[in-house]
Amino acid sequence: MAKYFLGIDVGGTKTHALVADDSGQALGFGGSGPGSWEGVGYDGLTRALREASNKALAMAGIGVEGIAGAGMGLAGFDWPSQHAAHMQAIAPLGLQCPVKIVNDATLGIVAGSSEGWGVSVGSGTGCNCRGWNRGHTREGRVVGGASHWSGEYAGGWDIIMRAMQAVTFEWTKRGPATALTPVFLAHTGAKDLDDLVEGVYVGRYGPDASLVLDIFQTAVQGDEQSVEVIRWAGRELGGMAVGVIRQLELEKESFEIVLIGSIFDGHPLLAESLGETVHAVAPGARLVRLAVPPAVGGVLLGMEAAGLDFLTRRERLIRSTDQLMNGK
Repeated sequence: MAKYFLGIDVGGTKTHALVADDSGQALGFGGSGPGSWEGVGYDGLTRALREASNKALAMAGIGVEGIAGAGMGLAGFDWPSQHAAHMQAIAPLGLQCPVKIVNDATLGIVAGSSEGWGVSVGSGTGCNCRGWNRGHTREGRVVGGASHWSGEYAGGWDIIMRAMQAVTFEWTKRGPATALTPVFLAHTGAKDLDDLVEGVYVGRYGPDASLVLDIFQTAVQGDEQSVEVIRWAGRELGGMAVGVIRQLELEKESFEIVLIGSIFDGHPLLAESLGETVHAVAPGARLVRLAVPPAVGGVLLGMEAAGLDFLTRRERLIRSTDQLMNGK
């Protein structure tokens, strides 16, 4: 008799659920809105989990009682002290099986690495870095992309702020003129550089998140200060990975670093700079881009929680999930 597994990826903007059988055949997929408790509270997390999982179970044609193992990556699950509250929010789903929960950045390791362990580096609006050793007995981590006070950069907003520094350096003559200045002027509507700097200082102007795309494009066009912003971002993300690598003592290991998030699509120099930083410490590390839905990692984690060898089922799960979601 087949057994079924549930994987859920909870983020700040969406929640995805995936159901598969014990052969790795994907059977059902469902989505809902944001689920991070930091944005919607624990009641909102429960609602997002229930809606996404019910859709996936309905597509698969099974009830929740048929789930033999569940794995979840939860944005906002950052500390062991939050475990009980998250499990309480999960309880209304009615799962009667082992349930494993991790931070969503850790879920990306299971989903994206060929052996289910290694390091993940995430860069979207914010940033994060997590690691798991072989056998999942030790976890490495950063604070959680806390930016200035923890020294953890570079998500999209950090890149925008670093680019703004280059603009202010032009204004104060601490640095050269940069093609970033007209980019900021266009985005804010400031009439000139004096108006821009004053306006940002007093709060009259504030850049929006879409500005990061133009920063990447300015780097593609060869602006030296823009290129340095991208190099800086890569070094910062690589530095977070180095810390996690040292925590897990992976310096001499061969392993994968899974790159997660839209920022890695912006400019190849970002991953190149990250790689240079990492390889100075861990030459055996290989950079891979997350190319599968993170909920795949949740299913694999659920299989592991139930005592199955998830690696032998990974490739079929990836292929069948792609077929399920793309109607192939």
